[in-house]
Amino acid sequence: MDFLRSLPIGIFIEKPISWLHKLDPRVKLAWLMSVILTPLLANPYWRIFLVIFLLLLTVLAKIPWRILKTQVSLLVFFLVIVFCVTIFSGDGFNLSYQPTLPPSTLPTPQSTDYRYVLLEIGNFTMTRRSLDLAIRVTTLIFTLVYSSNLFLLTTAPEKITAGIEDLLSPLRRFNLPITEIILTLTLALRFIPLVLEEAQNLIRSIKTRAINWKKLGFKKSMQIWLIVAEKLLQNILLRAEQIAIAIEARGFTNPHDHLVQWHELKMIKADFFALFSLIIFWVFRVIYGG
Repeated sequence: MDFLRSLPIGIFIEKPISWLHKLDPRVKLAWLMSVILTPLLANPYWRIFLVIFLLLLTVLAKIPWRILKTQVSLLVFFLVIVFCVTIFSGDGFNLSYQPTLPPSTLPTPQSTDYRYVLLEIGNFTMTRRSLDLAIRVTTLIFTLVYSSNLFLLTTAPEKITAGIEDLLSPLRRFNLPITEIILTLTLALRFIPLVLEEAQNLIRSIKTRAINWKKLGFKKSMQIWLIVAEKLLQNILLRAEQIAIAIEARGFTNPHDHLVQWHELKMIKADFFALFSLIIFWVFRVIYGG
């Protein structure tokens, strides 16, 4: 039951305050989008570098291991499964890779050293193509999940919404509801812990009843879990209605009459250094990541 709360998914960690916490949210958004976009069309070496870079960033930020332990363990376990499945099934994908045989122009001694099939265990075969594909898939998943989680851990929801609203402010000229979108995003970020809490309470209520699942069988067990899922949905909708009533009670009708001030954005020296480092990061991506 407490397992759900031990997953810091989308939950801002207030303490300890690291140097990542102090960076401007707009700068962190720029870094996050860069880390997510640079693996596209990049070579495996750059993807592996991003994994090491994110882990090194976590160590330098001195984020306690107890906060990341459960989630990182699950992520690594999932990636190991994906890697093992992909590494033995890569030749089944319709992708354009290097030819199976080396070019005929290579000298004979060098040609004999070339091995397309790297490992054979019974009916399972690992080839150069499958190894390359496994590295690409697992590193991409790790980069997307871990970088997003690291951003949410070190950035308060109010700062995230303030940064996004500031970056999207030019779109107001096209009469887009920027404030409404930002308010919805803020509520969504704040709603994640509530959903985890509701799920935890329902699972705890099932445990206290000491149900003998073996005697119930598969059909009746599924019926119980369907009832639990339905109750979870009802509780989530009830929480959403309570939030809507609280907003109306505070007199928020539209953003034009009620200015929403999320957070005062202010750039410091560390932010300019981070932006300069981002430029160097992209230069390295263009030179070495292609």
